Amino acid sequence: PEWKPLFDGKTLAGWQATEFAGGGEVAVKDGELRLATGGDLTGVNFTGAMPKMGYELALEAQRVEGGDFFCGLTFPFGEACCTLIVGGWGVALVGLSSIDGNDASENETTKFKKFEKGHWYKIRVRVTAAKIEAWIDDEQMLDVETKDKKISMRAGEIELSKPCGIATFRTTGALRAIRLRVLA
Repeated sequence: PEWKPLFDGKTLAGWQATEFAGGGEVAVKDGELRLATGGDLTGVNFTGAMPKMGYELALEAQRVEGGDFFCGLTFPFGEACCTLIVGGWGVALVGLSSIDGNDASENETTKFKKFEKGHWYKIRVRVTAAKIEAWIDDEQMLDVETKDKKISMRAGEIELSKPCGIATFRTTGALRAIRLRVLA
C-alpha cells in the first residue's frame, strides 16, 4: 500500500497543538514540526481521520534538547489507544503504554536503546488485530501479541493525545516525514 503524508513540512495543516497544561511552543521550522520543551508535556494531535486497525504509522524524530522522551506516539488500537514511548525515563527507554495497566517501563515491551541528541530516528508502528509491532530504524523493538491483553493509555494528561498524537516530555523534539498507510 502507498504511504500518505500527514505533514506537509510547511504548515500545521492537519495538526493542532495539544492543550497540555504548561505545554511548550509548537511550530514548523525548516521542514520540521518542532515541539519545544514544556513543563511537562508538549504535543500535537492529528485532526484527520485515522483507521482503528490494519495500518502503519511512520515518522522521523530527534531529540533536540532535554532528558526524557522525544517521541510519545499515541495511536488507535480498535476502540482503545496506546502510546509508543521513545527515549523515556532518562533518555533510553522504549516501550508501549499501557498493557494490562502497566506502562512502558513496567511491561513486556520495556527495552533500552541509546539515543543521540540531534540524530534522526525512523520510527514505524504496525497495528493489526493480532499484534502491535514497532521498529526504530531497522531494529524491531516491539512485537506484542494482543490476544487476551488490555491495551490502554497511561492515565493522566497524555490521554489528551488521543486518538492520534505525538508528544514530548520536558524535552524539545523535532518531527518530519509523518505518514500513514492502510494495510491490505
